[in-house]
Amino acid sequence: MLKSLSIRNYALIDSLNIDFSGELNILTGETGAGKSILLGAIGLIIGQRADSSVLRDKSIKCTAEGVFNIENYGLEIFFEENELDFEQVAILRREITPQGKSRAFINDTPVNVKILHDLGLKLIDIHSQHQSLELNEKHYQLQLVDLVAGNSALLKNYLSVFKKYLSFLENLAKTQALVDQSKKDLDYYEFQFNQLSEAKLIENEQEIHESLLEKLTHAEDIKSVFGQAFQALSGDERSVLATLKENLNSIGKLRNVLPEAQSVFTRLESVYIELKDIADESAAVEDRAENDPERIEQLNQRLDLIYSLEKKHRVATVSELVAIQADFEAKIQLVSSYDQELEQIQRDIEATKLVLKDLASLISKQRKSVAPLIETKVVEVLRSVGIPNAALQLRFGKLPDFSFSGLDEVSYLFSANKNQDLQEIGKIASGGEMSRLMLAIKTMITDARSLPTIIFDEIDSGISGEIAVKMGQILEKMSKTVQVLNITHLPQIAARGKHHYKVFKFDENEQTFTSIRKLTEAEREDEIAQMLSGENYSSTARETAKELLQ
Repeated sequence: MLKSLSIRNYALIDSLNIDFSGELNILTGETGAGKSILLGAIGLIIGQRADSSVLRDKSIKCTAEGVFNIENYGLEIFFEENELDFEQVAILRREITPQGKSRAFINDTPVNVKILHDLGLKLIDIHSQHQSLELNEKHYQLQLVDLVAGNSALLKNYLSVFKKYLSFLENLAKTQALVDQSKKDLDYYEFQFNQLSEAKLIENEQEIHESLLEKLTHAEDIKSVFGQAFQALSGDERSVLATLKENLNSIGKLRNVLPEAQSVFTRLESVYIELKDIADESAAVEDRAENDPERIEQLNQRLDLIYSLEKKHRVATVSELVAIQADFEAKIQLVSSYDQELEQIQRDIEATKLVLKDLASLISKQRKSVAPLIETKVVEVLRSVGIPNAALQLRFGKLPDFSFSGLDEVSYLFSANKNQDLQEIGKIASGGEMSRLMLAIKTMITDARSLPTIIFDEIDSGISGEIAVKMGQILEKMSKTVQVLNITHLPQIAARGKHHYKVFKFDENEQTFTSIRKLTEAEREDEIAQMLSGENYSSTARETAKELLQ
């Protein structure tokens, strides 16, 4: 339960410390006194959104802190999962800086706001007039059934599988789009691939063909030049080699006579050998050089094909063309692999749907099993608060496809009068009836859910008189098992509280502040008398207040 609340620099609150007790805590105050501000500060503690606009003094931070007794609520696992130290008393703190940054703490350990919010949902249920409007919404109606049915674990399991299902559907759509686009491009890919494939391209062949073509087109010049070189070196008796041979023979004879002759002989012999080799190579080149018009034509055709392909694909080498060919081949194969991928995704979807169907069926069975209990219990409460002819029926329908909450949808059909057709709550229930319906449903929730604290913000809207007395009795009964904080304008309900707090405004140093204090028994009489007949209440009103309190 909420043991104490401390607020600093929040809206009209400068500094506030208040202790709460178990059972039924009543909060009263004039309209505009700041009760909603108090709820806003509690909302901060349980992770609701806020920014620097809530700061009273924009130069310092805002702090809201709640101390909770969480013994015997099974929260040890939550603390363990979030790597927090569990203690029987938990301190939840929220800070908003002047820069608008939010910081959250659990037992002085920094946490993100989501963890604070998740824990807050397990500690406090705040019922506002807005929530009465939510009773008209299908999703909220289904949530109420799940709370009573205890479907939390089942829904968690279902949601995990459902998210996989959505992921598969998303993947299917993306893959199908790729398949559709790829198949549109497939003819183009195949044409380009076939054209390159038929060319039978070989790495570096362009350079080889260009070099060979250059030789063939200059064959006559090559033959003439190297033929002349051969003739000059070795062609006749007066050629360079013949002359050198004669000189070698002559100098060789003098090697034993003249020492210098040996050196000259050796050098001349080396020149002779080199020139003879050049002459032989020139003859070979002359022999190989031939004018082959047919071969030239073949090379030109091959190079023209290569050049045209390079121009078409905007590249400069055969290696790049080979890479493009491989890329087209990969794209063609990818289209085929997409079909296989689609088949696998479809199999995954069908398998997941079977699991979802089983889980949804189990969840639906649980929901429908508690429907009679909800109808009976809610009608019992409604009859006790002045709707003697109340009738409620939960009607289930089946959705065409899986949703985040299964395959069910539910409608709450209600009637407050005899011989009146059951209709959806939003179409038939008045404001006062809606308040009593919500109270009846909250009674069901607190019975089905281990929750330390529930806060009612004017759940008595639209009712008065004897009905208010009965509603107060229900709130008092509820407070035997859960701490109840109830904001009310009705003296009949205020008198049922075990503890009474007044929210009020006051002016100081030309500023307006909101605060709260616990009333003594005498102050309670005054407060309830004022609620009965205004500030200048009569002695009769005070006596009535005493009677209500007794």
